[in-house]
Amino acid sequence: MSAHTKAPHKPNELRPQDCCGATDRSSAVAFEDPQAIRDEVQSYYGSVAEMQLNGSGSQGCCGSEYYAVEELSQLPDAAVNSSRGCGNPNAIASLRPGETVLDLGSGGGLDVLLAARQVGDDGYVYGVDMNDRMLELAGRNADKAGAANVEFRKGDLEELPLPANTVDVVISNCVINLTADKGKVLNETFRVLKPGGRIAISDIVVDGDLSGLPVSEAQIRAGLNWAGCIAGALTISEFAALLQAAGFDEIAITIEQRYTPADFTRDQPSALSDLQPAQLQELLHRFTSSSIQARKP
Repeated sequence: MSAHTKAPHKPNELRPQDCCGATDRSSAVAFEDPQAIRDEVQSYYGSVAEMQLNGSGSQGCCGSEYYAVEELSQLPDAAVNSSRGCGNPNAIASLRPGETVLDLGSGGGLDVLLAARQVGDDGYVYGVDMNDRMLELAGRNADKAGAANVEFRKGDLEELPLPANTVDVVISNCVINLTADKGKVLNETFRVLKPGGRIAISDIVVDGDLSGLPVSEAQIRAGLNWAGCIAGALTISEFAALLQAAGFDEIAITIEQRYTPADFTRDQPSALSDLQPAQLQELLHRFTSSSIQARKP
């Protein structure tokens, strides 16, 4: 397994509280409670989809700097505006014509539609999401884009609605951190991949751990909104260990961006309010947007 840093954080890049849910929790939700996590994520992403379906969504997409302007210009506005990603998995997937692709947590369909263009008419792209409103939005976006080689299925990432050994590439964009049982998600990912299949994932990952601070890891995670994408983030070593346990090899985790206090100007989590500026900087610098790649033997 390899893990290394690419580019340093740039101030004008995406902010996690803008691209996911608010980082602070208005009401306590036990971060170890799977159903509470699921409900929180469902509520936030359902509201994102609802705004786009009703034509009241914001302009511009979270993390749009990871995509070429010409890519986004060819997609429906609602697909772009509903994106809540932290990277561009298609950019690292090396998709080829004729391949079958699966997007975990496909949302409004942005990455599915981009992948569909890359695999061409002989390829096929599945999107799996648990949110009915997001699935409705994705279907509408696919129709507008004229994408005939895509299909959106309702399902839980811990129990994927696809047969074993049927997918060439699995992509995902800032979604695995939202799941309660990441080991099950990666086991399911391994199951549906064909031998030799690969993953190309963008996600929030912790570099190192959350120790050595005046507040405990439990306090940090319990004080954050799971839908804010950072409360459920794995460490690099945890992510690699789960991938290895699932059976993957050729594991590579690349840090693309580190976060800073400036990224939380809108909504600094109350759990972090007692930290000194230097301590807050040290903590948030450990949260990264990273690319995760691996292969099924």
